[in-house]
Amino acid sequence: MQRIDTEVTGGCQCGAVRYRATAMLDNSHLCHCRMCQKATGNIFSALVAAPDEALTWTRGTPSVWKSSKLVERGFCRNCGTPLFFHHVENGRTNLMIGTLDNPHAFPPHSNICTENMVDWFDTVTAIENTGPTETNGPAWAAAIKASNNQHPDHDTAEWDVKGGER
Repeated sequence: MQRIDTEVTGGCQCGAVRYRATAMLDNSHLCHCRMCQKATGNIFSALVAAPDEALTWTRGTPSVWKSSKLVERGFCRNCGTPLFFHHVENGRTNLMIGTLDNPHAFPPHSNICTENMVDWFDTVTAIENTGPTETNGPAWAAAIKASNNQHPDHDTAEWDVKGGER
């Protein structure tokens, strides 16, 4: 696994927990294990690792649940966003790619634990793209935008419980 010296930032949906990594590993992947499926409420976890010594929590600290003897899973206690998978013995923390401020930077290179892959996984890319949110109606899109509590995809000087900047 190659180490890439780069800076990435990310955090949870509400902004209560933020992180910065000064290096990443080239291990971006989709994990289909049953634990990852349950931990994310999805059919896989999209993960990429940062060396533990390169990762710092810049706002708040994640809650941690030990899902097995060797694995800790971190999440925001405020909004519930799954943040990471940490194997306690290998010196790296696999961050959920969706929590990165720029998730486009780490496309997955492999699928792992494929014995648990849902039977219909290979059909996902063939599903029709119905377009942007606005296709559900301009009034609906405006209502979501006006009431959005999601923190922006960048660090902010301050944080409030609604996830907005002050």
